[in-house]
Amino acid sequence: MEYEVVIGLETHVQLKTRTKMFCRCGTAFGATPNSHVCPVCLGYPGALPTLNAQAIRYTVMAGLMLGCQIAPSSRFDRKNYFYPDSAKDYQITQNGAPLCLGGGVSLPGGRHIRINHIHLEEDVGKLTHRPGCSGVDFNRAGVPLMEIVSEPDLRSPDEAIAYLTALREMMLYAGVSDCNLEEGNMRSDVNVSLRPRGQEAYGVKVEIKNMNTFSGIHAALEYEIARQTRALQAGQTIVQETRRWDPDSGETFTMRTKENAEDYRYFPEPDLPPVLLTPEQIAAWAKDLPEAPAARRERMMKAYGIPEYDAGVLSADRPLADFFEAAAQRCGNGKLASNWVMAEVLALVAKENRPVQDSALTPEALGDLLKLLRANTINGPTAKALLPELFTHGGDPAAIVKERGLAQVSDAAAIEALVDAALADNPKVVADYKAGKQAALGFLVGQVMKRSKGKASPQIVQKLLRDKLA
Repeated sequence: MEYEVVIGLETHVQLKTRTKMFCRCGTAFGATPNSHVCPVCLGYPGALPTLNAQAIRYTVMAGLMLGCQIAPSSRFDRKNYFYPDSAKDYQITQNGAPLCLGGGVSLPGGRHIRINHIHLEEDVGKLTHRPGCSGVDFNRAGVPLMEIVSEPDLRSPDEAIAYLTALREMMLYAGVSDCNLEEGNMRSDVNVSLRPRGQEAYGVKVEIKNMNTFSGIHAALEYEIARQTRALQAGQTIVQETRRWDPDSGETFTMRTKENAEDYRYFPEPDLPPVLLTPEQIAAWAKDLPEAPAARRERMMKAYGIPEYDAGVLSADRPLADFFEAAAQRCGNGKLASNWVMAEVLALVAKENRPVQDSALTPEALGDLLKLLRANTINGPTAKALLPELFTHGGDPAAIVKERGLAQVSDAAAIEALVDAALADNPKVVADYKAGKQAALGFLVGQVMKRSKGKASPQIVQKLLRDKLA
């Protein structure tokens, strides 16, 4: 029997507020364990929570980015459970009345993945297990999290990763989270089930908890789909449960039988009032939203005449997209700017291990460098030689070219003398070229460029060489 895969994701996104959800403790990553704590986030008796307004704003902005309906009234609840990572023995979350409803994420190729809702909650502490003991760090306890709950619309591990990639991109664009997977800013609980193809009713779902890498999610889904398929084909019953992924063994293992909502004994949080939002407030926050990444890709392809691949790479990172657009407008040629950002600038970004916005290279400087190239004031090798300096130290390309005498030599007579000298000094290479070795021409071009200190026009050099060798 053929089975259809059904996947739903509950994705926790840490909001980039400076303080926690219900207290003034900081949220900076990597602090000394249990140094960012107070009576509120440790759940001391009588300590009262105070709502972080910025967390509300960020969650609404995320919902608007995803096309959600924003609830004019929402409330917080207590989710009761006993575990060492929760000092309160409960978690403040939104169960019955979340901030955002509906919405969705469109995938490349046209598939639309619906979102059920987005609710706001506080994170719990971090457990560290050692031989013979365990430790808990409550620095993370109380950090504001959005939980973005998808509908079970995903049908493969590849689709799940495409959804998460698009979701991360949109959250970065909205500026509500750093979505740093290594720091746990974005984690997903993965729900997966199988059903006979053509059946409407869902199968029994299994949840894989707290996955924080895309590669891990993909591998865990592939394993779990194969495990459930073997069990169903053998006539076994799938048990609703929570499992954990072990990346070392490449398998999932049972953690506990899946809890239902009634197991958590939800009830309204008595120490927090409802969140009431006016249409005017929601509209004001909506004005702060940037253009959506997918819409930007389409516009960039049309406005700058760049291929879909280039537009996808450039638009995936908002600061990089801003840099490219400013440089393209400055130099007046979108395709040229795209080629240089994709090849030369990103190579420097990788080499120096810092994003372009943290370098000394401004989009105006790149645009001006490309203007000099387009005007044949400098040649390609000179432009490429200048770029690392601009990336590290900045500066005005036109002033540097003038000061150092780097302007391209386009005087055919002057270049012809250099060509004649190169031919005279390399008779064997000339003979090789005439014997059919095309690579010899490149060597001769290099010799002429060396004699001109890189300033000769490569086009003129090649034409003169070909004419003389004909």
